[in-house]
Amino acid sequence: MNRRSPLVLGVAVIVVLLAVLAGGQVVAAQLQAGPEQPVGFTHLTHAGTLQMDCTFCHRNVEKGANASVPAVQQCMFCHSVVTEGQRDPAVQKAEIAKVREAYESGHPIDWMRVHRLPDHVRFIHEAHVRALGPAPQSCTVCHGDIKSTQKVSQVQSLKMGDCVSCHRGDRKVLIGNEMKSFSAPTDCTTCHK
Repeated sequence: MNRRSPLVLGVAVIVVLLAVLAGGQVVAAQLQAGPEQPVGFTHLTHAGTLQMDCTFCHRNVEKGANASVPAVQQCMFCHSVVTEGQRDPAVQKAEIAKVREAYESGHPIDWMRVHRLPDHVRFIHEAHVRALGPAPQSCTVCHGDIKSTQKVSQVQSLKMGDCVSCHRGDRKVLIGNEMKSFSAPTDCTTCHK
């Protein structure tokens, strides 16, 4: 072993520790608060008070890989008639006006992504909804009690350990009113491209 080996090893250990710490800080920041959105949309009103099913807006969640964010035309199914809310009519009227302006101008609403997985991960919403049960009970496993939130934020780290613990059946999740565990393939190619 030459004299440089301990130095190289020491530098490598420091780099790895810094990367782990930085990654933890990024995850913690993601879990604390969601991004500011161009429209003050709230699941508290839509999924909570109005009890709209997740699939009414997220139409693709039972059919494909992505849950899909609704197009502004989807919002206009209701908001061509509904122009203000009941909680804070002035604020909600202003937010609904943003939706109507986007629709009339033909421009999409540029929603900020809240939940992100690394590019090398293949996640299929449809398979998880099929395995865990219908929306919204399957959605809460990763997204939390979304119907009770004013602003969406990431509530799970969505790191590999979260996924593997469910796939192995190690983690119990609340489905409906009971705690269940599931097992799913753990072969690397199931989730990694």
